[in-house]
Amino acid sequence: MADNNDPDIALMMRVKEGDLSAYEALIDKFKQPVMNLVYRLIHDLDEAEDIAQNVFIQIWKTRDRYEPNSKFTTWLFTIARNMGLNEIRRRARHPADSLDEPHPESDNQPRHVVEDFTSPIPAEAALSDELHARVEEAIRDLPEKQRIALLLCREGGVTYEEIAEILGGISLTAVKSIIFRGRAVLKTRLKPYLNSGDWCKK
Repeated sequence: MADNNDPDIALMMRVKEGDLSAYEALIDKFKQPVMNLVYRLIHDLDEAEDIAQNVFIQIWKTRDRYEPNSKFTTWLFTIARNMGLNEIRRRARHPADSLDEPHPESDNQPRHVVEDFTSPIPAEAALSDELHARVEEAIRDLPEKQRIALLLCREGGVTYEEIAEILGGISLTAVKSIIFRGRAVLKTRLKPYLNSGDWCKK
């Protein structure tokens, strides 16, 4: 059982009672992290915004069934992950629907979305357009579980235990192994562009 004194759970318990102000507070606090995670999964900003909105719609619709069995962020990111993966599967079944979507490295993607996830790169590194593109490409090419684990890890405040739950109840050893392998791949891929880096080092 999660700690009911957790402020996010306290907010959600108010949402469960139909408190709209608490619902708006949750949206304000978590919409950007949710959208960032989904964007990194599907690489479509407009669709990521829609999915993030649907995550919170789903939370409101199912508020009566909410039980604080884990940290609120575990529950929230699990919903976001599932919706993002559902969109990936939908596109795999209907590839023609995605032919006109912007390339993930396209210049029309807002830089603030990219920078949210490259912030761990040391300040002295030159965050050039090429570097942004290479980071995006390296993250995109990771296997699904490595990609999700690293993104959640870098989001901040998400523990290994939560990541284990979000990834379907895998062991902590498996989480650490997944993150280690993902970081090793990124380090190798980004070595020509960075002198140093810290990807999910805890």
